Amino acid sequence: MVAASRAFRSIALLISLSSCAGFLLAGAPSTPVQRRERRAGGVVAAHGELRASIIGIGAAAPERRVPNSELEKVVDTSDEWISQRTGISCRHLIAPDQGLADLASKAAKEALEHAGVDPLEVGLVIMATSSPDDLFGDAAFVARSVGATNAVAFDLTAACSGFLFGINTASQFLHNGAYKTAIVIGADALSRWVDWTDRNTCVLFGDGAGAVVLQQTAAGQPAGILGYEMHSNGAGRSDLNLGYNGESKDLGTTIPATVTKGAYTPIAMNGKEVYKFATTCVPEVLKEALDNAGLTADDVDWLLLHQANIRIMETVAKKLGIPMEKVITNLAEYGNTSAGSIPLALNEAVKAGKVKPGDVIACAGFGAGLSWGSAIIRWSGK
Repeated sequence: MVAASRAFRSIALLISLSSCAGFLLAGAPSTPVQRRERRAGGVVAAHGELRASIIGIGAAAPERRVPNSELEKVVDTSDEWISQRTGISCRHLIAPDQGLADLASKAAKEALEHAGVDPLEVGLVIMATSSPDDLFGDAAFVARSVGATNAVAFDLTAACSGFLFGINTASQFLHNGAYKTAIVIGADALSRWVDWTDRNTCVLFGDGAGAVVLQQTAAGQPAGILGYEMHSNGAGRSDLNLGYNGESKDLGTTIPATVTKGAYTPIAMNGKEVYKFATTCVPEVLKEALDNAGLTADDVDWLLLHQANIRIMETVAKKLGIPMEKVITNLAEYGNTSAGSIPLALNEAVKAGKVKPGDVIACAGFGAGLSWGSAIIRWSGK
C-alpha cells in the first residue's frame, strides 16, 4: 500500500509538472540561469536510501545513410558549409514505411539483452519523443513489443532534453520504491518535420533511438544516477518550435467552428539565440547537478551533451575546463537526433569499451521549450 501511495503521488506530480513545465523559470533564453534555493529533488539518494543505476543500453538507427554530398542536390549547400558550421557529415533517415516505434522497440530490446533482464520484470517504460507515430503516444506499443506487459508506459515530451528528463523521472520512481526496473527510451524522427528547402534546418536532423534499463539499487552502491537538475523557460518558445495549424470549418449551427483538417508547420529555429541559450545554460545546469552529486568538473571522466552542434560542445567543454578528448560524440555520423542523441552516443561509447566501470559521465540535454537538464551518472560496468 505504501508503494502504491507513493506511485500515485509521483504520477500526480509528474502530470502537474508536464502541464506547467514552461513556467519553472522566467527570463530571456540568453539570460544565465540564476542560482536558486537548492531543491531536494536534485539529490537522487541519501545514505541508506534507494538509487537508480543503468544496467543495460541499446540503440537503433535507420539503414539509410545520407551524407552531406547528397543534400547538395536538394538545397543550396555544400559538405564544407555543413561540416564547418555544425560538425555534421552524415545523418540516418527513417524510411517511409518504417515507424519510430519500430526503432524504439529495437533499441529497448537490445538494452534488455545487454542488461540480462526479463521484460516481465519491468514495471515502468518511459518513451521520450516529440515525433511519435501515434500522437496519443507510442510507449505502450513499444512496451508490448518488447514483452514488458507488466509495465505502465507513457510518452514524455521535452524535445532534445527528453531523454534526460525521462532518466530523471524514472529514477525518482525507483528511488521512492514504486518500481524496481524501468526502461527509458529516447527516440525521434524529425526528418518527417523539417522543411527540406531550408538549408539552415534540414541539414541538422537525423533519426534514431536509444534506450537504457534502470534498476533499483542501494544508495551505498557506487554506481548510479548521482545527481540531476532540470529547468524550463517558456519565454524562449519562439526560438525553436514546431507549430500546429488547424483548418477550421463553420458547421452552420450553434456548435462552434471545429478543426477538420490540420497540418504542422516545419521546424523553425533561431540559430543564434539557441546557441546563446545552450552555451549559457548548459554549463550552469551541469555545475548544479555536479554540486547535487557532491562532485566537481575535475571528477568528470566523460562529458556527454545533446548532439546538436560541435561548436556548442566545444564552448560548453571549455567553460567547464574539460578537454575535448573527454567529450563523447557521434554527431558527425548521425546529426541531431533530438531525444535519441544522448543514448545513441552513449551506446557507442559503452559498446566500444571507451566508458569503463566506475567512470563518471556528466550528461546534459537542451532544446525546445526551452528546456534543459543534466544528470551525473557513475557507470555500472556492464
